[in-house]
Amino acid sequence: MSSLYLEAFLKPLLSRSTEMALSDNEIIGVIKTGQFHIVPRNPKLNPAGIDLRVDRSLVLRPGQQVLVATLERLELSEKFLGILHIRSSLAREGIVASLALVDPGFRGQLTVSLHNAGDRLVSLRKGERFIQLSLLRLGMPATHAYLGKYQNSRGVVKSRRRKMIRSRKMENVIQGTKG
Repeated sequence: MSSLYLEAFLKPLLSRSTEMALSDNEIIGVIKTGQFHIVPRNPKLNPAGIDLRVDRSLVLRPGQQVLVATLERLELSEKFLGILHIRSSLAREGIVASLALVDPGFRGQLTVSLHNAGDRLVSLRKGERFIQLSLLRLGMPATHAYLGKYQNSRGVVKSRRRKMIRSRKMENVIQGTKG
């Protein structure tokens, strides 16, 4: 490993840490500088995040799981990572969500799986805030921005995992290999 590479790698680790969750003022700053885009504009800011809204009205029965999309479309630069959290009011009603990281370089609407683990119906109105996005500044920009199968998502996007498994199997059949 070259000493120049090692120095570039260690410098952020040894200097003042830059990895941190952004405050509302910092989020406004990264929106103004174009490092983070959100459409529609003027999001609902919290002290350390942005509330995202559900794209449609729905009612979740006890035990029901459903995929929903955010109303907002996001674009993260290679300098930021997003973390999603269910709003605590919904968690108190029994709603749990499968929330993933929003990778640096991601563009599109987010699809979220909601599950009603409670014992009562839970209604969400189109445009209601349901998850919060926290932005974290990376110590160094990512060298490999997200280019995955959900890039530029619009609306609810079902899992594309099975398609990849099937296409690999078909490729193996064509090539005459086991898989």
